[in-house]
Amino acid sequence: MSQYALIMLAAGFCIPILAALNAALGQHLGNPSAAALVLFCVALSCCILAVLVTGAGNLAGIAAAPRHLLLGGALVAFYILSITYIAPKFGVGNAVFFVLLGQLVSAAAIDHFGLFGAQVSPMSLTRSAGIAVMALGVWIAQIA
Repeated sequence: MSQYALIMLAAGFCIPILAALNAALGQHLGNPSAAALVLFCVALSCCILAVLVTGAGNLAGIAAAPRHLLLGGALVAFYILSITYIAPKFGVGNAVFFVLLGQLVSAAAIDHFGLFGAQVSPMSLTRSAGIAVMALGVWIAQIA
């Protein structure tokens, strides 16, 4: 479990870096959408390499997959486009802090209801208090 936590900590660490780099690329290119396109081309290349290294699995099974499972790609595009447009105007910290707040609320709901096949982790008073403290921390970071 600790290796999973470390990997996810690293992923979380990378999100503000991604936001700052892509926002700067968008300014450099004069179009945030162009920066997002470049990001997705690089990401596609990395994913192709990962599939080549790890094996393709059952990619043919995509035809039978429920269509709502493909929404993740649209959500990633929404995140990348929004952070690339907003971060230069709102600040990387502000943008990522609000993303974090949205993640807290969304993750709690997904876990509580077991949405999308997630393991059910009911909302308890303790968990609610923890999320509230985290949200308060995000708010305090905004006003500081």
